[in-house]
Amino acid sequence: MVKMKNLIFKKEFLLASIIVILLDQLLKIVIDVTRFTIDWSWLKIHYLTNTGAGFGILQGRTIILGVLSLLVAGGVLYYYKDLPSDRKGQVLWGIFLGGVVGNMLDRFFRGFVIDFIDFGWWPAFNIADIAITVSVVLIVILYWKD
Repeated sequence: MVKMKNLIFKKEFLLASIIVILLDQLLKIVIDVTRFTIDWSWLKIHYLTNTGAGFGILQGRTIILGVLSLLVAGGVLYYYKDLPSDRKGQVLWGIFLGGVVGNMLDRFFRGFVIDFIDFGWWPAFNIADIAITVSVVLIVILYWKD
């Protein structure tokens, strides 16, 4: 466990968050610097920018979305003590937080989010988007069962 201002974070939560943030940011840096491209018939990996949210909504609202991300991340940390304390819950909420912070960093420091995974028939996305989507689905399933 790690203490932060009278709040104790379990290592699973912190580790999951840190891994997602680092993987997300590292891959975005690689794509940004190299402009690396893979173009298969069903998948394209390439550099794209997004000033909005998922599915292309709220384009040009980078600051608002960044502040919203900050509020969501702050909310997760503020209500951390109320999150499930089991390993599964800690990992899922850590993955969620890592995804939120990954895209938030882009919005504040780049002015846009870098997306690079593109199936063509679905809006392009990144590792942070995957983390948020998968963790939310699994959190809903986890709570639904309980």
